[in-house]
Amino acid sequence: QVQLVESGGGSVQAGGSLRLSCAASGYRYIVSCMGWFRQAPGKGREEVATSYSYGDSTHYADSVKGRFTVSRDKANNTVYLQMNGLKPEDTAIYFCAAGHGLGLTCFTGWGQGTQVTVSS
Repeated sequence: QVQLVESGGGSVQAGGSLRLSCAASGYRYIVSCMGWFRQAPGKGREEVATSYSYGDSTHYADSVKGRFTVSRDKANNTVYLQMNGLKPEDTAIYFCAAGHGLGLTCFTGWGQGTQVTVSS
């Protein structure tokens, strides 16, 4: 059974930092993508930062470029999100996702989410 478990959310003041972690387990095949999405109150889920094994590439939302960094421990199917320079508009539930394939359709497994709250 596929399981993704996030940790590291919390509350921080604007300008602060947080580091999210996510460990994936139960996959019977190579996990070729891992990443982070978020959903703010009243809004849809959006991609934040994603990492793909094919081409060893990463992708960031324009709103977080230069502030957030995604990294992976491929051997242990773990993904991290280092968030610096946090802004109140970063407040959301952050979801870890993973899977096998190409592009955003790769992400078929999801974590339960972790709350990040940034106060001004």
